[in-house]
Amino acid sequence: MASNLNKKEIRNKARVFSDINHFLAFGFGSGLSPFAPGTMGTIAAIPIYLIMAFFLPQWLYIILTILFLVAGISICNKVSADLQTHDFSGIVWDEIVGYLVTMMFLPLSWELIIIGFCLFRFFDIIKPWPINWLDREVSGGLGIMLDDVLAGLFSWAVLMLIYLFWLN
Repeated sequence: MASNLNKKEIRNKARVFSDINHFLAFGFGSGLSPFAPGTMGTIAAIPIYLIMAFFLPQWLYIILTILFLVAGISICNKVSADLQTHDFSGIVWDEIVGYLVTMMFLPLSWELIIIGFCLFRFFDIIKPWPINWLDREVSGGLGIMLDDVLAGLFSWAVLMLIYLFWLN
């Protein structure tokens, strides 16, 4: 899905405050940032993580994260079609889910929140193999979501090692 529109024009086409799919895909508006929308989307994930980690048992946290992933495939697919572009940088629902994956099975602490944020942004930006392969080869909403979920899993593995061998 190629588009001849520039990022500002695509951002202007987003119906963030009038369409629930756009509202979620653009991370409650955080993806509208002209500067580092993926980082802004990950920042928007932190309060969601805090609410889930503080109020939900781990099993419900996992179920809700999986539901966010499944819904995200449809949401990101629809919004990409609406915007007539694949994986527009303002679509940050995938960053939100990726950060939630990063933080699974870890205790609530400000150190882990910050380190998890940095690790997730690192893996999401650098995209080592097989993340870069997924990003290139899998299209649609599934492709948009999967590379960030895998970046979240890479981040989780490193964060778990840091927690077990350094912070614990």
